[in-house]
Amino acid sequence: MLDIGVTKIAIIGAIALVVIGPEKLPGVARMVGNLLGRARSYMAEVKAEVNRSMELDELRKMKDTVVSAARDVEQTIQTNASDFEKSWAEATSTASADALDTTYTSVPEYRHPKKQWRLKMGATPNWYKARAGVRTKALSGAARVARFRPPKISP
Repeated sequence: MLDIGVTKIAIIGAIALVVIGPEKLPGVARMVGNLLGRARSYMAEVKAEVNRSMELDELRKMKDTVVSAARDVEQTIQTNASDFEKSWAEATSTASADALDTTYTSVPEYRHPKKQWRLKMGATPNWYKARAGVRTKALSGAARVARFRPPKISP
């Protein structure tokens, strides 16, 4: 910046005192300070804008490199996949000729779990259930009614 020392500021102040006069000097000094503050804030805004644009350019460059790397990975995957498909087709064609001689065991058919599977598969041990009074068997509505019906009194 400008190389202004104390002596130069004193000389400028003395000349301003003579030219402007002692009555108007405080108002002019305030106005000059205000203008300098506005100039500094404007310069700070310009610097911030330049920094933002530089960062934006850097981000665009990074985005371009990431996109190109992703394209390269995608191309290598596609080429490897096509090679894999070719080798798979070759292996299955030779294996299908060999498979005519052998028989494979089939996968067992799906079986729905029984009604009480939640009670049986619980992690709580049966001795704890019995001590705590937790039921271990599911009863139907009719069975519950029959269980808790008061006994018949004979005449």
